Amino acid sequence: MFEISQVRCFVAVAEELHFGRAAERLNMTQPPLSRQIQLLEHHVGTRLLDRSSRGVRLTAAGKAFFPEAARILRMADEAVVTARRVAKGEQGALAIGFTAAFGYGLLPDLVRRLRERAPGISLTLKELVTTSQLEGLDSGQLDIGLMRPHARHGELETVLLATEPLMLAIPEREAADWPDRPTPACVHGKPFLMYSPYEARYFYQLLNNCFDAAGVTPDVVEHIGQIHTMLALVSSGVGVALIPTAAARLQLRGVVLRTMQTDPPEPVQTVCAYRRDNGNPILDIFRRDILPAFMQSFATDQRSNS
Repeated sequence: MFEISQVRCFVAVAEELHFGRAAERLNMTQPPLSRQIQLLEHHVGTRLLDRSSRGVRLTAAGKAFFPEAARILRMADEAVVTARRVAKGEQGALAIGFTAAFGYGLLPDLVRRLRERAPGISLTLKELVTTSQLEGLDSGQLDIGLMRPHARHGELETVLLATEPLMLAIPEREAADWPDRPTPACVHGKPFLMYSPYEARYFYQLLNNCFDAAGVTPDVVEHIGQIHTMLALVSSGVGVALIPTAAARLQLRGVVLRTMQTDPPEPVQTVCAYRRDNGNPILDIFRRDILPAFMQSFATDQRSNS
């Protein structure tokens, strides 16, 4: 197979139709230039240039080969540029998994920061529960997981992003029956929408621990996997629910939200996870530039709101 250097020599001669000018353009002498053309013609299997005392002209095969040869050079140059941009994190792809609650709050800010830092990247966003994200990180289908805390898992690096309080979601028609500063004791024996122990294991365990510590036993009427479904049921009067503060952005009609007074005061944790051996340059940018700045900004916002 011919080499890129041979193609580059042919294109120069084809454009100049003069070996001397082509050699000067390529910063080489004519003998090696002629040799490169001969090698190319040998690989192609036919003459591409006719050289005579009257000058240089393309053969019929040379005229057909010329535009394709020029396209090969453009593609080669573009491949080099692309490789360099990817290595610098200026171009490439990043796959991010996130739980539903992240989509309400933290995810938009993280995506905005990534776009500002590396506008040429391609982002793939996948809403997945934590267990599915862990599987995606293991298989390489995800670069980053935005999820709830999980047990120590393989080669994953896990960083605590933020903490937030729980909020009690109350049917609007029952708002007057509930205190402005509710505590876990308020839900004792009351119709309550609980998280699924399978689809929302983190919240299921979190609330059980909270209720056990307070000696509270709510009347669980349903186990729900998704927060938006839970809020829809609250709106219809099925029961009350506890949701993370970020989900308040859903602003579902017919639901009143009040911050739950728990101990500790901010029990809900959100984490970011990624594989330590992932060599994606965009992930390096995320870890080095985006993550620290985001965490500092979020901490500042929390202090100003407290």
